[in-house]
Amino acid sequence: MSLHKSLAAATAMTLVMSGAVHAQTTVTIATVNNGDMVRMQGLSDEFTAAHPDIQLEWVTLEENVLRQRVTQDIAAKGGQFDVMTIGTYEVPIWGAQDWLVSLNDLPAEWDADDILPAIRNGLTVDGELYAAPFYGESSMVMYRKDLMENAGLEMPEAPTWENIKEAAAAMTDKENEIYGVCLRGKAGWGENMAFLTAMANSFGARWFDEEWKPELNGEEWATAVNFYMDLMNNYGPPGASTNGFNENLSLFQQGKCGMWIDATVAASFVTNPNDSTVADKVGFALAPDNGLGKRGNWLWAWSLAIPAGSDATDAAKTFVAWATSKEYTELVASKEGWANVPPGTRTSLYENPEYSKVPFAAMTLGSINAADPTAPSVKPVPYTGVQFVAIPEFAGIATQVGQEISAALAGQQSVEEALDKAQALTADEMEAAGY
Repeated sequence: MSLHKSLAAATAMTLVMSGAVHAQTTVTIATVNNGDMVRMQGLSDEFTAAHPDIQLEWVTLEENVLRQRVTQDIAAKGGQFDVMTIGTYEVPIWGAQDWLVSLNDLPAEWDADDILPAIRNGLTVDGELYAAPFYGESSMVMYRKDLMENAGLEMPEAPTWENIKEAAAAMTDKENEIYGVCLRGKAGWGENMAFLTAMANSFGARWFDEEWKPELNGEEWATAVNFYMDLMNNYGPPGASTNGFNENLSLFQQGKCGMWIDATVAASFVTNPNDSTVADKVGFALAPDNGLGKRGNWLWAWSLAIPAGSDATDAAKTFVAWATSKEYTELVASKEGWANVPPGTRTSLYENPEYSKVPFAAMTLGSINAADPTAPSVKPVPYTGVQFVAIPEFAGIATQVGQEISAALAGQQSVEEALDKAQALTADEMEAAGY
């Protein structure tokens, strides 16, 4: 019997012996329509073969629709889903509100201690693990080794923001449409503000002080955003205020970016010779810092969680344990190759000699380990989250702030004006919310 089946069988035996699983329990799973989750659905026959008493029903949705549907269902305790795919932003909020089922009692062989501490901490509230990570990511520097060499420079493994500025200046060749650095400029809490919040952390900035007073018009935010504007205006591509993850990915693949600081998950795209004209020329480095003890990188995980409204909790735990297990990773590797396994969740994956051959594996791990959602900035904060603040109001607030900064990048207002507006609207929203 294979390892993944033996784990599944052992889990099933444990639950059956406790009388928890009954014949043909249906588990309804809400998930996002990205490649890793589509693959999980395709491999789920392996699970049902080992668990004939559990029937899986899949609801696969586009990301924005998924967020809307699961948020509505869990807030109303509607019980429509037994397993939800949610992000690191939702888990601390929903866990604190008792909307999720604790996963502290997953089987010992699932090995909770193997989960990377940075990922596990972001999914834990008061000692209770409220979601099992399916894959994790941080952000890092992806750069053109050939352009660095031509400029007579060498990228440090752990660069500073000044290193980035020096390299951007040296690599920029606007006549030939090569821009030293490509960064997110498109407005949105998960677009430009994900990047800028992580960057601002490394400058000592924070969204709120320990009394929940906003600090967006403070010196640290001003220094960080002005540095970002300097990079983008002098060494970035035209029209950057409309560029998000996908636009910058396309520019980098076309050979138009010297550097791109963004999600570690992009590494497999920029090194894929089928899609990238510079696939064999890409190097990786940690996200930059300012020598203050924090790097400008974020932390995210897509995770599986069980809503408190589920009437199939034990069967749902059996599925979650299978889909986020070491044995599931081995199953994917056996069918798709190690470069395609879900990354960024387990220590054992990064100790695996086969996975260590993947060119971006080590830098992804280093980037994840450099992020701490419980202490994201240089100064103490009252919130959890690296590139977000884990409060329900944040998504709306940060989207408005992102619009002000994007407008400054487009030349419609100054950085000072943008941050003054950001401070005012954030203060108003927080006061209205009762902070």
